Amino acid sequence: MKRARSQSGFTLLEVVVAFVVLSLVLSIVFEVFTTWLSRTASLSEQSQALAIAQSRLAAVGLEEAVKQGETGGESEDRRYRWRVRVEPYGDRADASAPVQSTYSLYRAESSVAWVGADGKEHALSIANLQLGPRT
Repeated sequence: MKRARSQSGFTLLEVVVAFVVLSLVLSIVFEVFTTWLSRTASLSEQSQALAIAQSRLAAVGLEEAVKQGETGGESEDRRYRWRVRVEPYGDRADASAPVQSTYSLYRAESSVAWVGADGKEHALSIANLQLGPRT
């Protein structure tokens, strides 16, 4: 009488299928993790650029009087280049008309540029209106 053999362990096909499924899952997890790291680095760079732009814009009118012109520079780590441009805002009054006020409205724009971790050039710009002496 023949006895039925009991099988123990995995067949070669089961092992191959398990490795294929595992490799697919790991590749998806790796891609998600890489994307997450890339976005985290990008957000960190944008936050730093925004902080620089805000501080440069806040300095307009505080460090010296608001006046038309452009200034620029670099951050301490030399990764970010900033530029602040101040120009008169709105319609210019007729030069022959009497002066209504000793103050004028100026538009101040702060721009920051940098090369990101992805190797691409990025830029951020913010602006506001400032009250300054009429020129």
